[in-house]
Amino acid sequence: MADPLRHPDIDYVRENRSPLTEGTWVLVADGEKALFLRNDGDADAPNLIVVREEEQENPPTHEQGTHKPGRFNDGPSVHRSAVADTDWHWLEKERFAADMADILYKMAHKGRFDRLIVAAAPKILGELRKEMHQEVTGKIVAEVDKTLTNHPIDEIAKIVADAATPDA
Repeated sequence: MADPLRHPDIDYVRENRSPLTEGTWVLVADGEKALFLRNDGDADAPNLIVVREEEQENPPTHEQGTHKPGRFNDGPSVHRSAVADTDWHWLEKERFAADMADILYKMAHKGRFDRLIVAAAPKILGELRKEMHQEVTGKIVAEVDKTLTNHPIDEIAKIVADAATPDA
């Protein structure tokens, strides 16, 4: 059934509801690389510009560990149990997320951005949420739980705009 309020001879324009408006910052991160981007375009034609790039070297745990996992006695018996080795690789990812949250806090405190979209690998997004200061979380307009760090910037803009736009 046709909408009685719409005129058949008028071409209506759909309102763009994307939160990726002009001046919005986008953090794209995984556990080893982060891009801080700013949209110099508008919601209809985003133009993401790299403001800052962070990267850390994070070799696998087996390259970071120094010795075999430990063992301990289970009491007076002769039975011994192995202790799982520390996952150094994941610890570095957690530290990197904390560092990114700290950088965001400093930038927000300086007034560098008013709106922020966070696009990160799901586990890193969780770590960022735990580490972010209230001053930063108050500026978040959308979250995208995808790993986008190795995508071209124009693809990042499209994916973030599509994923962060609420359904009509």
